Amino acid sequence: MQATLILAAGQGRRFGGPKAPYIFQGKRLVDRVVDNSRDAGIDKVFVVLGAWVGEVPNAELIINQNWQEGMGSSLRVGLNELISHDEHNEIEEVLVTLVDLPDLNGEVFSRIAKCPGQLVAATYKGVRGHPVKFARAHWYPIIETLSGDSGAKEYLNSHASELVLVEVGDLATGGDLDLKISD
Repeated sequence: MQATLILAAGQGRRFGGPKAPYIFQGKRLVDRVVDNSRDAGIDKVFVVLGAWVGEVPNAELIINQNWQEGMGSSLRVGLNELISHDEHNEIEEVLVTLVDLPDLNGEVFSRIAKCPGQLVAATYKGVRGHPVKFARAHWYPIIETLSGDSGAKEYLNSHASELVLVEVGDLATGGDLDLKISD
């Protein structure tokens, strides 16, 4: 079974506020990612929240009390949640993505989800991005490498020979939403 883990705990300093509840083209960013995951057939969706906490339909919430520590903290909290609860034992792979990638769609998630491999990453015109798929065997080792605002990049770089890159630039740009919504 696969799940999606959406990292959405940040305060969005450069953006002007938390991105998860921001309405982009008529829909909250967090809801867009949940819907994209479900459109790809991934029904188990987890959202890591922190600076902003609110309801997210069709997803299980994980609260990162230490969200100020950065993205590495949110990924650690999310993976620990999946590891530590028996009801999540059936999850063999998790697709990890960020909340602020508004042009991703269900086809992007589907292409990554269906690609065989224990470590799989989306690429956009050859540049690695999200979502990234991790098999369960990699969760503990990834957690051990996480610190501050860096996610699993160091781990993926050290396992480059195992990493399967999947081009999805024909479906999306992978660009993040980094405009300022307030002064």
